Amino acid sequence: MLLIRNIQTIFQIEEGAPRTRVSGAAMRELPALHDAFLLVKNGTIADFGPMAQCPDAPGAMVEDAAGRMLLPCWCDSHTHLVFAASRESEFVARIEGLSYEEIARRGGGILNSALRLRDTPEEALVESAWERLQEVQRSGTGAIEIKSGYGLSVEGELKMLRVIRALRKRTKMPVKATFLGAHALPAEYKQNREGYLRLIEQEMLPQIAAEGLADYIDAFCEKNFFSPAETARLIEAGARYGLKAKIHTNQFNSLGGIEVCVERGAVSVDHLEVLTDEEIECLRHSNTLPVLLPSAPFFLNDHYPPARRMLDAGLPVVLATDFNPGSSPSGKMPFVISLACIKLRMTPEEAVNAATLNGAAAMEIADTHGSIARGKAANFFLTKPMSSLAYLPYAFGSDVVDRVWIAGAAQQPNKKN
Repeated sequence: MLLIRNIQTIFQIEEGAPRTRVSGAAMRELPALHDAFLLVKNGTIADFGPMAQCPDAPGAMVEDAAGRMLLPCWCDSHTHLVFAASRESEFVARIEGLSYEEIARRGGGILNSALRLRDTPEEALVESAWERLQEVQRSGTGAIEIKSGYGLSVEGELKMLRVIRALRKRTKMPVKATFLGAHALPAEYKQNREGYLRLIEQEMLPQIAAEGLADYIDAFCEKNFFSPAETARLIEAGARYGLKAKIHTNQFNSLGGIEVCVERGAVSVDHLEVLTDEEIECLRHSNTLPVLLPSAPFFLNDHYPPARRMLDAGLPVVLATDFNPGSSPSGKMPFVISLACIKLRMTPEEAVNAATLNGAAAMEIADTHGSIARGKAANFFLTKPMSSLAYLPYAFGSDVVDRVWIAGAAQQPNKKN
């Protein structure tokens, strides 16, 4: 049992019927309780309230928050956290003028990561990914989705998904696995697109399903990658094996991917740097969540998604890191919060809603994570002393997360600056 006393403010509390997502204008509201306590029992939130009603809780471990703020852990619904090596040479190539697409055509990008992954033992991938998982946890992440997609072969994709399974066994935070075999066309299938699609459908998916390795299916719906028709085919193939869709689309072009995803009940569409009014309207009449990844256009020096148009249209915007070695080599959600405020013109409250409860919704775990509610998992963090919520995105270069709890257990604290 854990009792945290003297919390300056608890944010994202649920007093009544729990919400499963927050949309549009409601995202400007972030329910809060000042001068509060929080009680944890058996890994879940047992109670919270004003300090005037703080229980004695004999036998509890007592933590004095000393005026710090408490928030639910970030729910990062889009990452590529498992990879074999960094790609800083491509970073330099972009500085020298090459585009992301040009680097990919020259054998870099996703194909570069795939080549390195094939030569890396599964055990080494587990250890490097575990280090990254601990790193993002220290920044406040308490639930995460991880994609495959750097295997691009039966053996490689299965290896990646088994690594994700190994991570899931090591941690108490929720880890969702997404099969992204359609991340790029392997070099050996350059002249045989149909052959690779059949490989996904007839060999990869049956083995993934037999081992229970994935929760979702994904595809990179973009020029020079996979078309909307191919994406639709893959969504339907995944559905036959019980995998719902979470699809990369509209990163560089608007091709009709959003309509395809909405028609087939995708859980989310991710990136959306390019978005038409018609596509916003399509999303507005669906349950498909729009996931924005602002650190990708930041790193690629590209334009940002139109978050304000989406919010003004009433959409339930989600934020995630897109942690990957090529276009977003960072899993720090606080930096994503800052970018959302600075570049996407979201308010701090909107950004926190997008990174907590809506992030949980994009992993279908909003009933247990993403807010401070009685009976929900005790995944939360204390900030360092700060005067207001706005300080979190304002201090974009500081480590504002002080201590993190996962399932009620304190994790390794952040090092002091």
